[in-house]
Amino acid sequence: MQSSLVLQNLLSAPVLFFFLGILGVLVGSDLEIPSPLPKLFSLYLLLAIGFKGGMELAHSGLGPQVLLTIGAAVAMSLLVPLTSFLFLRLRLDGYNAAAIAASYGSISAVTFITAESFLNVLAVNFDGFMVAALALMESPAIVVGVILAKLSAPAEDAEPPGDQENGGGSLRWREVLQEAFLNGSVYLLIGSLVIGYVVAAFSPAGLEKMDPFTEKLFYGALCFFLLDMGIVAAQRLRDLRQAGAFLIGFSLLAPPVHALLGLLVSVLLGLGQGNTLLFMVLCASASYIAVPAAMRMTVPQANPSLYISTALGLTFPFNVVIGIPLYMALTRQFIPVG
Repeated sequence: MQSSLVLQNLLSAPVLFFFLGILGVLVGSDLEIPSPLPKLFSLYLLLAIGFKGGMELAHSGLGPQVLLTIGAAVAMSLLVPLTSFLFLRLRLDGYNAAAIAASYGSISAVTFITAESFLNVLAVNFDGFMVAALALMESPAIVVGVILAKLSAPAEDAEPPGDQENGGGSLRWREVLQEAFLNGSVYLLIGSLVIGYVVAAFSPAGLEKMDPFTEKLFYGALCFFLLDMGIVAAQRLRDLRQAGAFLIGFSLLAPPVHALLGLLVSVLLGLGQGNTLLFMVLCASASYIAVPAAMRMTVPQANPSLYISTALGLTFPFNVVIGIPLYMALTRQFIPVG
């Protein structure tokens, strides 16, 4: 891996603020971000990236390359949880294996946004339609995780037939699908994508008015949000004692393995360097917001400390600090410039 890529990533303002948050917890600082603000900045980042993605999608159009890439992204969001589940079942029960597999089959929008900022620093072009892939990769993994948990449930935990007849089973699936496709992050991201597409296609004058909001403020908001993520990630490190060596190893090895799968798919699709890096990041990241919320509701038997601490305490920092420059180095080896 080229040391210059690592340095450029480590010395970027968002990553440095992430380390500042981690350091604050480790040295016992009373630094604390009031609870409504991280949620607000999270919503802002999703809105801005969705709007910009929709705008770029309107410019590029829905050609074969776009549709194939989005289809491949959805396929990966189905494949990754299945393969992760089979591996995790070597040491874990079905409930925990399914919940963790769903987390790693889904995505981290903040990791994706950090990768976009990294590409901007390197002046590497990428297409806005990758945001559509981001928006569509979260929900399938949730559905797969719930199905895996249901199929692997012990016989004594299965729902009696009468519950199905009384509508209990169907109500449960309505809740699962609603949480998968209408949870706040997915809804806002897809909605912003559509709005950005409509404005760019039919009212381009409105893009200039949105520019200060979606462009000028974006980098600073990302720094603030990663500061909070550093605090939260450091706090979650304490929960890793419950995970054990097997899960710690999985949370650090799964990202590069999934990224390599993403690289293979990108080569087959003929993606450029920027799109390849983003596709690899989508395959390598793990959800620590949407999936945990869904799993708590639909798979209460799973231990939240396991799937939250591994995704947020280890995989997220690994991808942000080491993974992104590592994936970029691999991309440069296999994807020609141009």
